[in-house]
Amino acid sequence: MNIILLEEHELGPKQGLSNFSRRDERTIHLLKVLHKRAGDTFDAGILGGKRGTGRIEKVNFDGSIFVSFQADEHDLRLPRLRLRMAVAFVRPIQMRRILKALSNMGLCAIDVIGTDLGEKSYRDTKLFVDGGSQAALIEGAIQARDTQIPVLSIFDSLDSWLKERPWETKQTGFITNETPLFFALDNVRAESSFFLLSPSRKPMMLAIGPERGWSDRERDLFEKAGFLRLSMGERALRTETACVAAAAFAMEKIL
Repeated sequence: MNIILLEEHELGPKQGLSNFSRRDERTIHLLKVLHKRAGDTFDAGILGGKRGTGRIEKVNFDGSIFVSFQADEHDLRLPRLRLRMAVAFVRPIQMRRILKALSNMGLCAIDVIGTDLGEKSYRDTKLFVDGGSQAALIEGAIQARDTQIPVLSIFDSLDSWLKERPWETKQTGFITNETPLFFALDNVRAESSFFLLSPSRKPMMLAIGPERGWSDRERDLFEKAGFLRLSMGERALRTETACVAAAAFAMEKIL
């Protein structure tokens, strides 16, 4: 952990003190990995808020610890990558890695969507209801020393995603009154290459399908919605590989 994150509700009314149980991953990391003791400080932050300094006030007999937090009044939050990415449902273990990686890279939002050729059973995962997705996003932010995580939304199909147009909401992280560039990765019926894009300061809306690719019906939907279909080469990439590669390339184009 490159930063210890606390949630606002964890800060007690008394001097901002918070109690971490013995089995809390943060307790284990502080005591067992970093070998911190009472009185020691560490990099900390409030999830969705400021970074600052944490301090171990007391190590209890049961192995739990009391910590305090002092926000850095001059803290500048890490900038968000002005990229919103829609990604098809994949295996839960693969989706967890995708969420962690994209959060680590600083995307403003991630939409998970059902697709025509994607495996339908992947939509029944408990990852999005048991806290697993939130944990993956937080893990990615911690690695980046960030306190913010992407906005995560779930959609049953590409149809519903395009109809709702979530990139028009105020929680996108995009600069207001800027229309994003709309792209869908497609190595079968691409109209151009992702690598031929010119640098642009505009935010980007990027859609990545399952490893079986998009159906012709979905390609028609993208065309009607104003998305340009782009290729990243002739290889059929794993979805998680395509997500990270596309995000890295977009980062170079829109920063």
